[in-house]
Amino acid sequence: MTKKVVVVGGGWAGSAAALAARKAGAEVELFERTDMLLGTGLVGGIMRNNGRFTATEELIAMGGGDLFQIADQMARHRNIEFPGHKHATLYDVAKIEPAVRQALLAAGVTIHLHTRVKDIVKSGDAITEVIAEDFLSKREIKAAGDAFVDASGTAGPQGNCMKYGNGCVMCIFRCPTFGPRLSIAAKAGVTEKIGKKPDGSFGAMSGSCKLHKDSLAKDIVAKLDTTGVAIIPIPANLRKGAATLTQKACQQYALPEFNDNIVLLDTGHAKLMSSYYPLDMLRQIPGFENARFEDPYAGSIGNSMRYIGMLPRDNALKVEGLANVFAGGEKAGLLVGHTEAIITGTLAGHNAVRTALGLDLLVLPTELACGDAIAFVRESMLTNEGMMKKYTFSGSVYFERMKRLRLYTTDVKAIKDRVAKAGMTGVFSKALH
Repeated sequence: MTKKVVVVGGGWAGSAAALAARKAGAEVELFERTDMLLGTGLVGGIMRNNGRFTATEELIAMGGGDLFQIADQMARHRNIEFPGHKHATLYDVAKIEPAVRQALLAAGVTIHLHTRVKDIVKSGDAITEVIAEDFLSKREIKAAGDAFVDASGTAGPQGNCMKYGNGCVMCIFRCPTFGPRLSIAAKAGVTEKIGKKPDGSFGAMSGSCKLHKDSLAKDIVAKLDTTGVAIIPIPANLRKGAATLTQKACQQYALPEFNDNIVLLDTGHAKLMSSYYPLDMLRQIPGFENARFEDPYAGSIGNSMRYIGMLPRDNALKVEGLANVFAGGEKAGLLVGHTEAIITGTLAGHNAVRTALGLDLLVLPTELACGDAIAFVRESMLTNEGMMKKYTFSGSVYFERMKRLRLYTTDVKAIKDRVAKAGMTGVFSKALH
């Protein structure tokens, strides 16, 4: 009898979990409260920068790299550099979601869009069913499952952005329209964890905005279109101050260059590498006289607040205290980025099928960057100091660790050999029985 996996949250992590569970042989239903998949992936756009290249190629070698390959196909620019980052790929944020959605549908995933999970049914320490409501039809949908993946994210609702940030800034999460996220694990009684900034305050602000390219000077647009990057010096009197860099979830961008310059990346919109920028200040910078924010719409005052609802989990990404629930993406801890979400989502979806079949869970070996990151972040989050940091393959704490452990490389053959030596080649491409 075919086993059933239910995934809650359709961001990069949820999409990866759904695809991995299908490849492992399960029937899969995916619930996403908004009208599109990918969440922050709709406004993100950066892949393969720094250690993310290594992690990406590891997952491809392990048979779970389908979403990375789609992002490569949707690339606007490849092998670019910007401050602190090398060999990055920038995908087109306007084209990526339809491509991912089609891939999931082609794989046989049942997708429920604008359908918010609002409750669960629990038996002992296991969830047996989720109860959702379709935003448009107001129809109630129930989905029973053998195992579940909580990939509901850690951002929103508006109340958290008001409490920990600068208020609702009308970002891509669109909480006022589609309602707040709901963690099925939290609904089942698991206590969520809240990340901290270096000053001890809670949460972290998303690290970039989107500007409408047509609102920028033609020479800036031309630079973006041809090279993918534009770096414009900021007059000293218009700099926000280095202290604002510590607010960001994306600590890999907390470099002096991002305080002294406007750094733009071409992902279809102009990706502004700053959590926010007061519009009256921004428009005083040459070339930005007509600047307009596309995400968040109130990007002049702030950005979305994240890391306000993580889950305790083991290195197989099983949620502690529940028998059949796995965490992917930011639910799995203080891991920042699309690459990190795809990797944790893939492992969570795969292990959900293993649990449904009564098989031993897969833990990625720490000889691989993917496995080491998952284990290191879990261990780090056990300390107060660790809860004040963010971890990513692309910079800051974890990238430095990658280099120190000699896990970072752009040699694809060496990466494939490492995966083979660990016995992990193709592990996510095989149906389980």
